[in-house]
Amino acid sequence: MGPNADPDLSVSIEDGPETELKVKGSRFLGQGFRADDEAACQLKLGAVRRRHHDATHHCWALCTGDPDRPHERWDDDGEPSGTAGVPIMGAIRHAGVQGLLVVVTRWFGGTKLGTGGLVRAYGEAARLALDAAPRREVWRLATLDVEIAFDELGTVESLLAKQGPAVHTILREFGDGARFHVGVRRSRAEGLRADLVEATRGRARVSATS
Repeated sequence: MGPNADPDLSVSIEDGPETELKVKGSRFLGQGFRADDEAACQLKLGAVRRRHHDATHHCWALCTGDPDRPHERWDDDGEPSGTAGVPIMGAIRHAGVQGLLVVVTRWFGGTKLGTGGLVRAYGEAARLALDAAPRREVWRLATLDVEIAFDELGTVESLLAKQGPAVHTILREFGDGARFHVGVRRSRAEGLRADLVEATRGRARVSATS
């Protein structure tokens, strides 16, 4: 993201269509998938393997987890080391997207492409798949747990209502008092915590859970 980008916003994809690339008889079929964790990636990779069970290779790369500390993995699936998974991962990084899996399936066409040719083909196949996948916005959120007595309920509700789009979710629980689970954009969490404490004159118990 550029220097003026919102620090709370990252970009991911929805599942995209299959895209095709042919190089010297070899067929490369690429597809990008939305995936929030590695378990989801493995499920979608398994589906691709079953759908194209006659293919020579199913090479892939993933980027999941916290956008500030992304979890990245890739696999060459029998291609020469560094010729498939690495260029797929490079295409993901170049696209600036996270929370996804890209799979490039190859059918060998009888002509060897060499290491350079493989790198170019897998990188291009991944780029085509990523270009075709719809983008989605992912907000980086923190969760504030707010515990208050009932006489502070109006104060807290009014303060939260003034936060506008900074607050994404509010879950309310009522018992002896009231408890709020507030999903707020990460960069605004500390400011909101301080405002809640000040508005309730220190009577609100506010803790961050993520």
